[in-house]
Amino acid sequence: MNNPKDIHIADFNYQLDDKRIAKYPLPVRDESKLLVYKHGEVSQDVFKNVYNYLPEDALMIFNNTRVIQARMHFRKENPQEKLQGALIEIFLLEPYVPRDYERIFSCTGTCGWLCLVGNLKRWKEGPLRQTVVIDGKEIELTAERGDVVGTSFLITFTWNSNTVTFAQIIDAVGEIPIPPYLNRDTEEKDKTTYQTVYARIKGSVAAPTAGLHFTPQVLANIDAHKVERDEVTLHVGAGTFKPVKSEDIGHHEMHTETISVRLGTIKKLIAHGGRAVAVGTTSVRTLESLYYIGVDVHLNPALHPDDINVLQWEPYDTARQMEYNSISTVQSLQYLADYLEKHDLQVLNARTQIIIAPGYKFHIVERMITNFHQPQSTLLLLVSAFVNGDWKKIYDYALEKNFRFLSYGDSSILIP
Repeated sequence: MNNPKDIHIADFNYQLDDKRIAKYPLPVRDESKLLVYKHGEVSQDVFKNVYNYLPEDALMIFNNTRVIQARMHFRKENPQEKLQGALIEIFLLEPYVPRDYERIFSCTGTCGWLCLVGNLKRWKEGPLRQTVVIDGKEIELTAERGDVVGTSFLITFTWNSNTVTFAQIIDAVGEIPIPPYLNRDTEEKDKTTYQTVYARIKGSVAAPTAGLHFTPQVLANIDAHKVERDEVTLHVGAGTFKPVKSEDIGHHEMHTETISVRLGTIKKLIAHGGRAVAVGTTSVRTLESLYYIGVDVHLNPALHPDDINVLQWEPYDTARQMEYNSISTVQSLQYLADYLEKHDLQVLNARTQIIIAPGYKFHIVERMITNFHQPQSTLLLLVSAFVNGDWKKIYDYALEKNFRFLSYGDSSILIP
């Protein structure tokens, strides 16, 4: 296997004009175009017919994360009341106090988040305040800047209510953080269109966009086709938009994201021979991480559940290739299921930094549904790895046939 760290990101470039980037979704989600890549051949269809490209009795995995209104704006207090203070943006990245997503959204009175801060130079000291109206009551919300943690700031939020939750706070004052490449402000309809129809678990700051094409009718057709559906959770972080700035990917640091997978889902994967159809690159990263977690808990049975973390280059570790060659996907998943049962856990909660690039061996994902990604991005590397380097044929076809690109754009199903 060639060392993926030596891959030059410039080899994964293509011309993407702004006019090809879909600024809004189609009025009917499932009327989007579907590029079909099957065993090296490329054709097109309409997304509502995607079930025709799924084998009966397959297991299809969706990411059920829900985008939160993570962008908050505060006006800095100005001693001269007639003048407006500077506008400060606080962008929620991940929970810190408490660390758990479910718990932090149910917090009342106070909580702490790791955040990015826009216009930081104008917020040198002191708290930021604003009045929020929730259920007809005025709530005073305060944000205080704390320590730097990595590349983020710890921001402590407090509000004068022991009944209003933080979920209610951000629903009242936050904005859906649509991708920066849309080059427009968030609009009210983005609250609906930038969510999948099956979104349930709050935590993402970006949508798992391959899922935006699904409608209740498409899901019903998939069920009728005897395809089993299940869900995982990967909360998409702002790092998904992080560009690769180094010439080779060995010097690019992948972002880390939180994943949750139920024990029942792992058992379904085992029953399906460790194979699945993944909806979106987030589902791919979650599923493929499971193999390495299974190997980890097998080799390190004393590993604490809070310390489960897939490192960026773990799949390419030459010292572990013997284990990877000798442990099958089903064996690894069974090790993981046994580990969870031993610790009396119904849900695996872990973190993954995995990078999937050419040279990667896929263990679980056999078909993938995904949108069209930015040039020179890690997601394009993932696609290339999945189609054995055939990404240029796919993207040339999409450009020639006027497919719509990126988050609100068209979709593809990839069958290597």
